[in-house]
Amino acid sequence: GVGPSDVSPDEGVVEDLPLIDEKAVEQLTEGLISHYLPDLQRSKSALQELTQNQVVLLETLEQEISKFKECNSILDINALFSEAKHYHNKLVNIRNEMMMLHEKTSKLKVSGINI
Repeated sequence: GVGPSDVSPDEGVVEDLPLIDEKAVEQLTEGLISHYLPDLQRSKSALQELTQNQVVLLETLEQEISKFKECNSILDINALFSEAKHYHNKLVNIRNEMMMLHEKTSKLKVSGINI
């Protein structure tokens, strides 16, 4: 006997399918495409616009970042100038102290005290 495992599950399927009407398939395909195509085209143009906007946004961000970098370098220069001013003041004070010490030693020498 022929058991259920001996029969192929695909057997008889081809015979069960109706004849495919090529024109009907073409019309169904066109109908499907015409139904979805406008939405897809709108989505495509919206995505293109979004991509262009992102490019503009990225360029603007890069410009802003470069401005911030310039600001940071200006701040660094300002810090350098204030540091230079601080050391200049120190040098002026040291020079004044040395001049004062020189005057005192000169007066001591005039008084007859040898240093």
